[in-house]
Amino acid sequence: MRDLALLPKAHLHLHFTGSMRVPTLVDMAAAYNVRLPDALIDNDPLRLPATERGWFRFQRLYDAARACVRSEGDMRRLVHEAAADDAAEGSGRLEIQVDPTSYAPFVGGITPAVEIVIDAARTASAAHGIEVGVIIAASRMKHPLDARTLARLAARYAGDGVGEVVGFGLSNDERRGETSQFGPAFDIARRAGLAAVPHGGELLGPDHISEVMRELVPDRIGHGVRSAEDPRVLAEIVDRGVALEVNPGSNIGLGVYGEASEVPLRTLVDAGAVVALGADDPLLFGSRLVDQYQIARDAHGFTDAELAGLAASSIRASRASSSTKARLLAEVDAWLLAPDPAAAPVRLPAGGTVTIG
Repeated sequence: MRDLALLPKAHLHLHFTGSMRVPTLVDMAAAYNVRLPDALIDNDPLRLPATERGWFRFQRLYDAARACVRSEGDMRRLVHEAAADDAAEGSGRLEIQVDPTSYAPFVGGITPAVEIVIDAARTASAAHGIEVGVIIAASRMKHPLDARTLARLAARYAGDGVGEVVGFGLSNDERRGETSQFGPAFDIARRAGLAAVPHGGELLGPDHISEVMRELVPDRIGHGVRSAEDPRVLAEIVDRGVALEVNPGSNIGLGVYGEASEVPLRTLVDAGAVVALGADDPLLFGSRLVDQYQIARDAHGFTDAELAGLAASSIRASRASSSTKARLLAEVDAWLLAPDPAAAPVRLPAGGTVTIG
């Protein structure tokens, strides 16, 4: 039972506002004289039904938290704290997702908002010993032309270096918007070399995943967990090498599954899918990155070797440089080769010892 916080890994599904620490949210709310809903600060993870009403409540809480991020300093604080928290949990690579339109009114526009996040990602990387990349995300709740604007902005800052924009996403309620209408935005991003990382297949089932695959041609899918319901869809994901950013904590919080054991993590992995565990929105769901690995261990019986495999998958699915991937993968191997602290030496009658786990 090796320490999961020491397991090197990459974190590929973390939202900007949703990464916030509760004390940070309380500080910001006090600074702006904002009254927060109890559900955001009571340290009780959300448990909502997988209905439109449940999503509406989730979105209202998320919006209440986002309304407390009103300055460049606030934005920089979130990036630095997200990087620090991830580094403390063994993450060597973080790709944080942000919709700059939410913060643009406070910093002079969407371009300054992106530049603030990029610069903060660079300084946070140096300060906390973790590589931070940026994913620009559009919202299904807005017009597809807004998505094209964001895709062009993301393309302007595309790159492979630390702090640069590495991907383009599409988030919010999967039941909103026509997926095909966002295709041109993803075409723009793809031409710039950005990873296509739309959400799909959490609130809606395999048919929606097929639509996302067809219309947006993803490199990774945010969630995609319900592909387990259709072997043909799952087989296509595996055949095309599309990685799934699986977030067990948020699946439970949004009522997609009632218990951790119901998340089909084992089904996805056994089918050969590339799975990268993520925390999604720790502020609301009350679980961070290591907690997702703990779920794999406790609820699904993943061995340390299998957990190392999940960590390696997350690293390979990231947009980190080849040298960073090689370093982190070597560190995963070292973690697995280290002695298992749960193993105990047992003395035999003849005086020899044998190690058992």
